[in-house]
Amino acid sequence: MLVIVESPAKARTIEKFLGKRYLVKASMGHVRDLPKSQFGVDVEHDFEPKYINIRGKGDIIKELRSAAKDASQILLAADPDREGEAIAWHLQFLLNMKSDEPCRIEFNEITKKAIQNAVKKPRSIDYARVDAQQARRILDRVVGYQLSPLLWRKIKRGLSAGRVQSVAVRLICEREKEIQDFVIEEYWTLTTILDTGKSKKTQFSARLINKDGVKITIPQEEVVQDIMKDLEKAEFQVVKIARREVRRNPAPPFITSTLQQEAYRKLNFTARRTMRVAQQLYEGLSLGSEGTVGLISYIRTDSTRISTEIQQQTIEYLKQRFGANFVPAEPRQYKSKSKAQDAHEGIRPTDVQREPDSIKDLLTSEQYRLYRLIWERFVASQMSAAVLDQTRVDIEAKGKHSSYGFRANGSVVQFPGFMQVYVEGRDEEEKEANTLLPEIEEGKILRVVKMDPKQHFTQPPPRYGEATLVKALEEKGIGRPSTYAPIIETIVSRGYVNRQEKQFIPTELGTLVVDLLKQYFPSILDIEFTAAMEEQLDRIEEGELPWKQVIRDFYFPFKEKLDLAETQIGRVEISDEVTEEPCPQCGRFMVIKRGPFGRFLACPGFPECRTTKPILEEIGVNCPLCEGQIVVRHSKKGRKFYGCSNFPACKYVAWQMPTNVKCPECGNLLGEKMGRNKRGYLICTNRDCKYQTAAINEAQENRLKSAPFAQAEKVVKKDGSLE
Repeated sequence: MLVIVESPAKARTIEKFLGKRYLVKASMGHVRDLPKSQFGVDVEHDFEPKYINIRGKGDIIKELRSAAKDASQILLAADPDREGEAIAWHLQFLLNMKSDEPCRIEFNEITKKAIQNAVKKPRSIDYARVDAQQARRILDRVVGYQLSPLLWRKIKRGLSAGRVQSVAVRLICEREKEIQDFVIEEYWTLTTILDTGKSKKTQFSARLINKDGVKITIPQEEVVQDIMKDLEKAEFQVVKIARREVRRNPAPPFITSTLQQEAYRKLNFTARRTMRVAQQLYEGLSLGSEGTVGLISYIRTDSTRISTEIQQQTIEYLKQRFGANFVPAEPRQYKSKSKAQDAHEGIRPTDVQREPDSIKDLLTSEQYRLYRLIWERFVASQMSAAVLDQTRVDIEAKGKHSSYGFRANGSVVQFPGFMQVYVEGRDEEEKEANTLLPEIEEGKILRVVKMDPKQHFTQPPPRYGEATLVKALEEKGIGRPSTYAPIIETIVSRGYVNRQEKQFIPTELGTLVVDLLKQYFPSILDIEFTAAMEEQLDRIEEGELPWKQVIRDFYFPFKEKLDLAETQIGRVEISDEVTEEPCPQCGRFMVIKRGPFGRFLACPGFPECRTTKPILEEIGVNCPLCEGQIVVRHSKKGRKFYGCSNFPACKYVAWQMPTNVKCPECGNLLGEKMGRNKRGYLICTNRDCKYQTAAINEAQENRLKSAPFAQAEKVVKKDGSLE
């Protein structure tokens, strides 16, 4: 019996579960597709696609056909989604199988029980699901192969316009415009440090919230100084204490988008890295004597549903591991978002008893960290709510001219519940809500320790990072779980956006392309239109819409706009940014170009002069090995590191940003590093030296970045503190 899967890793895992009666082969992904060198869609014959065998897959197809001849039955076990269904359909065609033959098997996890159950229940190919995948593929081909050449002719070669990626670039461009148009306004806050007794343990802070019962805003320093003067001899009295019990429920199990977001927040993994490592965990890893096992369920899902069997196993585990009070009275049920296909369970461990630390030595560092994140999130999702006691203290201070209201908030965890295992990344930032307040009673007169006025400025909306962009795409219904990582990689590699400090900034090229598409192809850039198209693909999968009708409705209006744009758009010139750096060969001022690995300097006299130079961003620190300057560099994968400007003559490199501070133990430079608590500290850039300082405060961080440190070796004491 022949079983065909996509990858060799998956084949090795499944083969061990099925025994000698089964031969398991890998197709190495798709075996047929639309041709790369031509449009591949016959518009005149109702959008009939022209599929060809993928170049380089000849030997694999030959091997599969040979194995199929001797097989009593063929089972197609591609991934349980639209793309997997299309792969199975193409394999069915190549192996000359009957169209209604029960050959398709599905499983949500790669475990012995799941695989053995799946081979007992083969079904025929789901052609509605195949049609939905064909529709997506052809829509993307129509846009990509007909709109991209227009951009080549009008702007420059190498550009691409995608049905979904263009909307992602639009979101980034519009956010950048919001930031540029934002008007910064000054405001102040006034916080008082109050004391109920005579020790620091009885001190707490309260913020000014109203004046004479009306909410107050403080626009400038003069106003806050007047308030402080009015409060010089004021008596601060507790007028009201409100306490309430708050129950906080856990987050649901991961779906693809939330896994990508949380892995970015907590592990600093890009979406592509997250999906690569998750695929390894899903396909199966060797666990010593236990053999090769899939550690997590299928990773491309938009449903938070969990099977009753797995839920019961988890409840039993929780009772044994934490106690019955950590298990909710009723098993938790999570509602998936309204547009979820709900084809699969949420992402979860295949065996909740397999704790992360028990297999840590058998996994790579990134496999362990991602598995632990998934395991903890899932286990916490089935646990009891956390119980917190929240306290709000209202304080009145009567000044010479007005009465002022201050407020302090705090909470105490009475029962940790799910927080014993896991807390969402964003919750770690809620520091004020978790402040512990001393014992206070109403009517108490408080002693003022000090007044703490602070200047602030209103902030524009933040730029998108990977986590927030994925979240925005999901919320707006743009794309599907499997598309988020490729979308991000495409818009970066095409030069439409730059990654700077983990944020996306549109390039001039990206802004230009978006403006052009908005003018001539508004539907391509329309968020609601793109989301509606995703809904139509879902309806095709449900058998409610014929897939070619969806293509027709899109293509003919699009073709009219394409023809109009061809005649109306003139040649758009993007001038290169000229620098003051002279070309060492011909003396012309060099210009900034963009290549596969980022920006670089090039001579404008190309092709007569082919001189190029890297763009060196100095950080103001001298190289400890030579007379060069430390500059910012980027690896082939885009990761930032620091090296000497005299490379390759000088080989100095460091991952942390070096400072002028010398290590007291080895004499090398110390580098800046940010901890998970968002506090900075210094670490030796010498890999063989383990020296690092304790967390430094904001003033010390500013001093490190601004001071020249002429006597750098005296700045850091042996105990790690700063002089």
